[in-house]
Amino acid sequence: MSLDKEGVLPYEDNIEMSGKRVSGIISYSVDSEGNLTLQREIFFPQLHEFKNEQDSWFHDYRAYLQDSYGDDLLPKIYLKDMEFVPGRVKKVAIDGTLTIEHEPSASGLELSRCFFPSMDQRLFLEQWTVRNVTDEPLQLRSANTSLEIENFGAKGKFTRRIASNAPEGVTLPPGGQAVFAFSVAAKMAEEKWPVVEAGTELAKRRAFLDRVAGTLQLETPDPVLNTLFEFSKVRASDSLFESELGLIHSPGGGRYYVGIWANDQAEYINPFFAYLGYEEGNESAMNCFRAFAKEINPEFEPIRYSFEIEGLVKPFPKDRGDAAMIAYGASHYALALGDEEIARELWPLVAWCLEYCHRQLNDQGVVLSESDEMEGRIETGKANLSTSSLYYGALDHAVDLARELELDEGKIATYLKQKEDLGTAIESYFGAKVEGYQTYKYYEEHQYLRHWICLPLVVGIYNRAEETTRALFEGLWSENGVHVEKNSDNEKISRIFWDRGTLYALRGALAAGATGQSLEKLSAFSRKRLLGDRVPYVVEAYPEGDMAHLSAESALYCRVFLEGLFGIKPTGFNQFEVTPRLPEGWEKMSLTSIQSFGEEIDLVVVRGQKGKLLVEAQVSGKEKLSILLEPGESHRFSW
Repeated sequence: MSLDKEGVLPYEDNIEMSGKRVSGIISYSVDSEGNLTLQREIFFPQLHEFKNEQDSWFHDYRAYLQDSYGDDLLPKIYLKDMEFVPGRVKKVAIDGTLTIEHEPSASGLELSRCFFPSMDQRLFLEQWTVRNVTDEPLQLRSANTSLEIENFGAKGKFTRRIASNAPEGVTLPPGGQAVFAFSVAAKMAEEKWPVVEAGTELAKRRAFLDRVAGTLQLETPDPVLNTLFEFSKVRASDSLFESELGLIHSPGGGRYYVGIWANDQAEYINPFFAYLGYEEGNESAMNCFRAFAKEINPEFEPIRYSFEIEGLVKPFPKDRGDAAMIAYGASHYALALGDEEIARELWPLVAWCLEYCHRQLNDQGVVLSESDEMEGRIETGKANLSTSSLYYGALDHAVDLARELELDEGKIATYLKQKEDLGTAIESYFGAKVEGYQTYKYYEEHQYLRHWICLPLVVGIYNRAEETTRALFEGLWSENGVHVEKNSDNEKISRIFWDRGTLYALRGALAAGATGQSLEKLSAFSRKRLLGDRVPYVVEAYPEGDMAHLSAESALYCRVFLEGLFGIKPTGFNQFEVTPRLPEGWEKMSLTSIQSFGEEIDLVVVRGQKGKLLVEAQVSGKEKLSILLEPGESHRFSW
């Protein structure tokens, strides 16, 4: 982003970047004169602080070693008897790192600084590159930072070190440069200090970015969609942390580390990893499912909804519909990964969650749950649309998974019947005219539109698709996407938006065939997130969390294209269904290097003659598969 355009300044934002042992949220502000202010909030998630005597019990759930570091800790650079002051900011660049370039100072010294986490050490780095842009040599001296802070926590004594390694003295010839680093590191008493080699750490960060960029590549005529898709792969993949549960994915955002949840991980991001081909992502997905699998019980008591702080603190006892979330995510993941051994390992978890949901059916045939993934922030009644919809989607995937595993035909027939009965019950119990739209009420007594009315579309229930799409894109839409409950009499509720609701709505509306409406909304939303005032990722919520860049939401953005625009649905270990939605005005779109079903797959959709769509699937080195489809028609590729 160039800052020399009129109207850009003042500007402020923040961005999160993570490695397996550290996460950093860098907040940057550029005033109307181009002057920069920075704040570095650094988290060491595995080092758990003791609470103080005034902390509430909730501290136990957010006990990460964390602190903020301002510019007062930076090394001071001197040119003769004058302290160097960086020039005005001329450019901010984000590419999986954050780079801020300054204009030359009055002395002719130009500064570029690059922020990034170590991928495997308790270390966050800010690499400085200073260049002499004059015609004369410049003599530099530095007064470095070296500060250590010791504390005790749940795992013993730990120490933080804030330091810089700028050269004490150096002469830069014309055009010459010096490179050094400012770092924040931490270690346990028995550990050695991280090795601060900024070039090596930056190379590891670049290698990670190259790996993520090399698979699951989207190409459409809209560069904004393509670019936000690429950024979303990065944010979805970099929030992986070592923990007592193994390598796990966590949301981040300054609040959620070394923990897993039934929604963010099991439902949202784990299925995405089955398409990306990122080994660490798949490792984290399995560690997540294995943790939940240990919680299933013969009494069918509610399964826990999270493992916070490495599972060391218990979650509140609440059924948010988590069994439906886990079953929906695990069954999809098992099919899309295409590994029979893993599928057999996951099946007992899926089957238990399905049976749990079945036992929670009320007299009207929908699933009882105390809450949904919003955890009581807003009223959800005794039975909500989210839980029943996700259970329906889980049954749909479970039928295909059970067939692939060659399970008892009677069990498969039972799941089919349960799915059919549940679909009827969802229509009967939730189907209603709400705020003038023939859509769904969220729970029995509810009278307002709620963002999760999109979920029936997501799981393939389309009998109210047209009116539900209108309700989402007319009744609930705002400049920040779908509001949770925009027209509520409660002013506090009417201000709330969660990007996950928007992303599910876009995915569901595309799957239901509302291609033109969906593309218009998707394009506007993507431009807002990529080019607006909170960049370059989708966010969690507002006002809660102040639009934090939670990681799993980025996976949901990618799934808008996978399951919405391309209509990919895994149906076996070596087969998938597609229902492509090629927007009017587009001649072609593609998803290449899909890493699923144990294969590498390229999927291309081209507008053919007489309005038909030519769909081609290239599976590894096999013969290309192709089919001509009418718009809205589905086809199953198998090999």
